[in-house]
This record gives sequence, C-alpha cells and structure tokens, in this order.
Amino acid sequence: MSPDTTQHPPTVWPAFQAHDPRAVVDFLVALGFEETACYSDDAGVIQHAQLDWPEGGGVMLGTHKPEGPFTQQPGTTAAYIVTADIEAAAERVRNLGHDATIVEQDYGSREVTVRDAEGNQWTFGTYAGEPRAGKS
Repeated sequence: MSPDTTQHPPTVWPAFQAHDPRAVVDFLVALGFEETACYSDDAGVIQHAQLDWPEGGGVMLGTHKPEGPFTQQPGTTAAYIVTADIEAAAERVRNLGHDATIVEQDYGSREVTVRDAEGNQWTFGTYAGEPRAGKS
C-alpha cells in the first residue's frame, strides 16, 4: 500500500473562553476569520461563537465561566493558523496597529504572531504540517 500523502480536513478546533468574547470575535474577524455562529443568552452574554478560517478549520469561544464544566482561563490560548498568503495576514495585523514582523523559521515556515487584548497568541504561518504516513 502506498503512503497517503493527502491533507485531511481539519477536525480539531481550539476552544477557549474570554472575558469579552465580542471583542475577541471582532479582533479575529479583522484578522480574516469569518463569524459563522454566535449564540447569546437573554442578557446578551455570548455562550458560543464559531469562527471559521477561510483556508480551513476555525476556533470556538464563549464567555468565561469559572464554575462551568468546561473552563479555560482567558488569555491562555495559542493557535497556529495556516495561510498561503502570509503577507496579507501581516498586513491585517498591521491594520490593527500591531507589529507584524514576518519570521523565517528553520523548518521553512514564514510566520507572524499577534496577541489579542486578553493575551491569546495567534500565529499565522505557511507551514501546513507534514503529510500523514500511509496505514498498512
């Protein structure tokens, strides 16, 4: 059997919480994410939001609920977002008023990193991962 060198659709999504999820959603939209879903309760508190990355995958987030069954301290998430157009990603970061130095990594990726107002780290890069080895 020959190795399977195809890329597989993303099925792992970072999920996190925020003190001000609307601000994080707006920040990510300005960086190129698409707001696919946003569910709020009667008080307007965002319970769940889904943001899709146009090139595949996405993130989910909601309001920080320290008493909830799924709790994540705001500002502790880091995500790597694959993009074919690192220059456009860097320009979007600059448009938000952040430094956007593109770093050349030893493994061939070109990357730019920015933090949102809560401290989460967002790295946009060209490294799409290695192809999976085939199964026997």
